[in-house]
Amino acid sequence: MTKTPFPDASLGEQLAKVIDQLPPDALSLQELLDVFGDEGLLLVTILLTLVFLIPVSIPGVSTVFGAAILLVGISRLIGRPLWLPQRLRTRALPADKLRPGLTGGLVWVRRLEKISRPHRLRLLADGTPVRLVNDLAFILAALLLMAPFGFVPFSNTLPALALLLYAIGFIQRDGVAVLLGHLASIGTMIYFGVLISGGGLAVRELLQRVGL
Repeated sequence: MTKTPFPDASLGEQLAKVIDQLPPDALSLQELLDVFGDEGLLLVTILLTLVFLIPVSIPGVSTVFGAAILLVGISRLIGRPLWLPQRLRTRALPADKLRPGLTGGLVWVRRLEKISRPHRLRLLADGTPVRLVNDLAFILAALLLMAPFGFVPFSNTLPALALLLYAIGFIQRDGVAVLLGHLASIGTMIYFGVLISGGGLAVRELLQRVGL
């Protein structure tokens, strides 16, 4: 069972209450973990993805949040409690800049809550073999979130959406949400492939023009 700070509230309501209680100046991942506990890591994941779901850029956040989500995925994969390096746990993040992004991202959570259904197509969300595949896909999405394409539109949004869908699917045992997460991850890889190939063509064209 997922430990939550407000067990009788919906996912969106829980996250909204946590955001309201954030300190006014700075916060750390340790402070978030203190609220949710290790059993609420999927809720932490949802919270960390919210800032990437709206057009706001906060330097360094994708690396810190992506690394934390990656370690959440690894802890699920190996069945061990979450371990975070001390530097990652205690790194101060600007709460005043994060709060608008987190609040704006709640719109996505509330929309997905309306269409998510517990135990729907559960064979895609539960069971040891399926969980192994899903945890590996979750880790891949976290790595995609950390990819150095933050300056490109939607490069953080697509993998964050995949992670959000995975987390909701895992909590609700909703196979449809998990499947949509897989599709978002595939879409991210296709998008990144187009960016990389397009960049390669641009570099080659530039070299040809300068006679190299």
